[in-house]
Amino acid sequence: MSARHAWSRYVAIGDSFTEGIGDPDPTVPGGHRGWADRVAEVLAARTDDFSYANLAIRGRLLGQIVEEQVEPALALGPDLVTVSAGGNDIIRPGSDPDELAERFDGMVERLRSGGASVVLFTGPDVGMTPVLGMVRGKTAIYNENLHAIALKHGALVADMWALRVLRDPRMWAPDRLHHSPTGHATVAAAVLDALGVDHGLDPVTPEPLEPRPWREARVEDLGWAREYLVPWVVRRLKHTSSGDGISAKRPDLQPVAGTSDTP
Repeated sequence: MSARHAWSRYVAIGDSFTEGIGDPDPTVPGGHRGWADRVAEVLAARTDDFSYANLAIRGRLLGQIVEEQVEPALALGPDLVTVSAGGNDIIRPGSDPDELAERFDGMVERLRSGGASVVLFTGPDVGMTPVLGMVRGKTAIYNENLHAIALKHGALVADMWALRVLRDPRMWAPDRLHHSPTGHATVAAAVLDALGVDHGLDPVTPEPLEPRPWREARVEDLGWAREYLVPWVVRRLKHTSSGDGISAKRPDLQPVAGTSDTP
C-alpha cells in the first residue's frame, strides 16, 4: 500500500462539476462517477475506516451552495472538504467576479472553522469553447480572487487554469460544458497532487487532433447548439435549473471501496 494520509471523512460540495456530470456510470450513486468519486476511491485505498459524502447538485449557484450545502457538510464532521462554486454564476450576464469572491471568502472561512482541510478550484481556461469562452476574462479575475482567498485561509488550490491539457476537446463531454470521463480523471489527479497524495492516475497528454474540414466542424457546431445550447438558454429564460428536483447523490458519509488507481 502507498503512504497513508491524514483524512478519513471527506465531503464534496458544489455543482455539476463535483456531482460528476459528463462521466456517466450506472453502477455508482446518482449514475455519475466524476473526479470526486475517483479522489475518494484513491484516498480510501490509503487509510482505514474512510468515508465519503457528495452533496453537490447540478445547476447550483454560489448562493445556493452556501445556503444548502455548507452547514450540512459541516454537520458531518469532515476533516477534508472540496468546494467548487461560482461557475454557474460567472456565465450569467451581469455577474461580478469580485462580488462573488467576497461570498466565496465567507464560505471558505466557515468551512475552515472546524479545522478541516479545504481544497478549492480555479476555473479552467475555456477560451476555446463557444459559450464559456465569452466569460474568459471574468473567469481569470475570479481565479485571482480564489488564490488570494486560499492564501488567506490556508486552503489548498487545484489550479484548473494552469492545467493546460484541459483545453483539449477530448477533455470535455459532448455538451462542451462538463468534463468527459478523461477530463474527470485528469481533474482527480490534480486534486490528489494538491493534497500531496501518491496515486497512479497518470496525466493524460492526448495526441494532436487532425484538422477537420470547415464544413464538418460547422455541422457539428449546429448540432451541438440545437441539442445543448438552446435548452440551456431556454432554462435561463424560464428561470429553471437542470438541478430542479435533484437530490445529492451521497448525502451521508459512506464507506468507499479503494481503487487500484485506474482511470
